[in-house]
Parts: sequence; C-alpha cells; structure tokens
Amino acid sequence: MTVEAASPQETVATRVAGIGRTLIPDRWLGLVLLAPSAVVFLLLLIYPLLYGIWTSFHSVDILDLASGGGSFVGFDNYLWLLQNAQFWHALKTSTLYAGIVVTLQIVLGTAVALLLHQSFKGRAFVRGLVLFPYMMPVVAVILVWMLLYNALFGAINYILFSLGLISRIDAIAWLSQPDSAFAGVVLVSLWKYFPFVVVIVLARLQVIPQDLYEAARIDGAGAWSRFVDITLREIKDVLIVIALLRTIFMFNNFEVVFLLTHGGPMQATLTLPILVYETALDGDRAFGRGSAIAVVMFGLLMMTMMVYFRFLRREDRQ
Repeated sequence: MTVEAASPQETVATRVAGIGRTLIPDRWLGLVLLAPSAVVFLLLLIYPLLYGIWTSFHSVDILDLASGGGSFVGFDNYLWLLQNAQFWHALKTSTLYAGIVVTLQIVLGTAVALLLHQSFKGRAFVRGLVLFPYMMPVVAVILVWMLLYNALFGAINYILFSLGLISRIDAIAWLSQPDSAFAGVVLVSLWKYFPFVVVIVLARLQVIPQDLYEAARIDGAGAWSRFVDITLREIKDVLIVIALLRTIFMFNNFEVVFLLTHGGPMQATLTLPILVYETALDGDRAFGRGSAIAVVMFGLLMMTMMVYFRFLRREDRQ
C-alpha cells in the first residue's frame, strides 16, 4: 500500500490550522472570524444611525458636531416637524415621486426585459446598450438632460417646434415651471434607473421552464394568457422585491432632484432628502431638526419593510 507524501504547502497549512485550534477553541473561532466585519458594520452603519437619533433630540449646530456640543431639547424637534407645513409638502412630494417613478420603472423595465428575452439579430448588443443609462455617472446624466431641457437651445423644444406643436415664442422652460419640472425629474429618474429592473427581470425570465409555454400552447392558450398565467406568475416575487428596493432607493434619492432643480421651482420638486439637507445646513442650531427629518424617513422605510416581510410570510404560508 503506497502512502503519498504531503506537499510542503499542505504541511505548513496543517500546522497553522493546528496552532489556530490550540490557541482559539472551536466555539469561539466563528466569532473571531466575524469580528472584523462586525466592527466595520458597527462603525459604518450602526454608529451613524445612533448618532443621528441622538442629534435629533438635541439643538445642535453643524459647527458643534466636532466638539460634541448642543443642548438636549427632548421631542421639540419632532414637534416642530409635525407643525411644519414644508415637511408635509416634502413628504407628499417624495411619496408621489417615488410611487410614480417606481411604477413606471417596473412597467417599462418589464416590457423591455420581455422584448430582450426574445431571439433576434443583435440581441447581445441591444442588451448592452440598455445598460448604458445605468452605467453613466449621475452628473453626466444631469448635464445631458439639462441641455435637452434648455428653453432656447434644447433638443426637446426643437423637436416640438419642428413638428409645429409650439412656436419659438412659446418655448417651454421645462425646469422653471412647477408641473413640467416635476415631470422632467420623473423622466430623468425613469431613464437613469429602469435598466436595473431590466437586468433583474431578464435574469428571472431566463430560468422559467419552456415546457410551461409549450404545454400552454398545446392547450390553446394565447399570448396574453401565457403572459398572465405563466410569465407574470413566475416573476411576481421578483417584481415585489424590485418594488421594495426601488421604493427605498427613490424615496431616498437626492442627487437627481437636487442637481436638476434644487427642489424648485416654488418647491414643486422639494423632497425629504433635499429638505434634510437644507434644514441641517440652515444654521441657528438646526442640525437636530434635519436629523429628526432623517429619523422619520428611516422610520417610514422600516414600516414599509415590515409590511413587505409580513406579506412575504403570508405568501409562504399559502
């Protein structure tokens, strides 16, 4: 019987493992290995969250943060919040903005994913092209769309003028009017982020068994019946997850709205993230008020997640 000699690398690894077991008992080894990640998690997530909650109960100026100054005011910041009409307006705008954008992203993203799931010439190129908006830096996207929206030189007004829909005198200042500014922000957010939905839905479509469609065709089911009874049922769970993730992201979205309109005109696009920014930097020891708004946003999103998980558990029981 021949016994293979262990390589030098295996011998060293065995010795190191043996020393590790000697120094650290097996019951503590997992905790030791998880400790670095736990420390990073506490520093980057838990500590900022707890510090934000702490500042929401204090009257703090941004200059007091380094020194830990500020005075305890209890729930005064939250009482101010409840009585502030600007907060309720921003909450309404954020909810409307997130709801519209997420709905359009899911509808458009699913439609594009269904199209890209079909077999046609150049499909790989088109799939890569669809990802282009999502890969572009936000600042570059905003600069391009600001040029498109420009009242004097923008391509959108030029196209409308060429079609005879508007005159040069009636050129639309898209980002300077409340209704058109909100619609413009929604359009940019849709264009920028819908590829995320395309990628996720397309990945799910590719693992649906084709036998289901063949059986449905044999039974005489039409295209719409196959979509509703098979495709939609198979991607339903994925769409729910997408809706949750995109709602959280769009509700917290700051850069697109801020870079396009700064929350204007006439606060038509004032969302909660922008209100947090403006309130916290307003001076007069208002950083605590900005933190209170952020804590309320966090609470609303946590409630949304709880509703989602409760719905998910109910689906699993069925």
